[in-house]
Amino acid sequence: MRLGVLDVGSNTVHLLVVDAHPGARPLPAHSHKVELRLAQLLDDAGAIGPDGVDRLVAVVKEALQAAEDKGVEDLLPFATSAVREASNADDVLARVRAETGVELTVLSGAEEARLTFLAVRRWFGWSAGRLLVLDIGGGSLEMAYGIDEEPDTAVSLPLGAGRLTASWLPGDPPHPDDVRALRRHVRTEIARTVGDFSRFGAPDHVVATSKTFRQLARIAGAARSAEGLYVQRELKRVSLEAWVPRLAAMTAGERAELPGVSDGRANQLLAGALVAEAAMDLLRVENLEICPWALREGVILRSLDHMGQG
Repeated sequence: MRLGVLDVGSNTVHLLVVDAHPGARPLPAHSHKVELRLAQLLDDAGAIGPDGVDRLVAVVKEALQAAEDKGVEDLLPFATSAVREASNADDVLARVRAETGVELTVLSGAEEARLTFLAVRRWFGWSAGRLLVLDIGGGSLEMAYGIDEEPDTAVSLPLGAGRLTASWLPGDPPHPDDVRALRRHVRTEIARTVGDFSRFGAPDHVVATSKTFRQLARIAGAARSAEGLYVQRELKRVSLEAWVPRLAAMTAGERAELPGVSDGRANQLLAGALVAEAAMDLLRVENLEICPWALREGVILRSLDHMGQG
């Protein structure tokens, strides 16, 4: 069957269409995405403003049309931290439902972490052993650890690259004092959770997902996306540490000229790098591997599992 997953994220609204059935690997058939940056559209009261809601409704309608055009049989719509934490989330969800017919399921941070973990486990298989999975989104950082398909621990922190950039790094390039303050904040937040992971022992395999980690790996020398999904891509902490001060000294325009960095994400790359560096340092990770599957694939896989059980 042809499934569509509609991900209303903090940076983008992304429709992924796959051909799938229980027990088989989902095959991507179509991708439609719009950069909406909901995490940066919150007002002082933490609400998504009228313009932001208007744009969200329009983009969801556009995605629905794309899903119809591609013959999607079943649509799995969900929203993550930007909608989850908006002070007017209920009103936003009601407006989307009334004007598009789409009932967005709002995932908790822990659910995001667990579903991303499931996708990574399926990608690497049982031979990967104990997995530690890191995912930096626009609004939050997810971390999960475990040896099975359900992690032993899963944590979500409000340390997304878009959120932190909007709140902590107003300059272009940012002021060094702002960079230091953000670095301190990020490390304090992550350090509170280290004990949740260290008590399980060292992981056998550390994996990262998300556009932020892919871009950081690319500027550090990893293979281009054009070389395919199955090329191994890694990010070493020593390489990342060398890049952080360079990124801090650049404008967003200069970062956009780096290999693999898009115009729309260039301004967030420094905040993402600070989060990645802190997580790798505090969790004692020297090297991690990039996984092409993440939350969207986790949602699809869980849905297929339920179909298979039915």
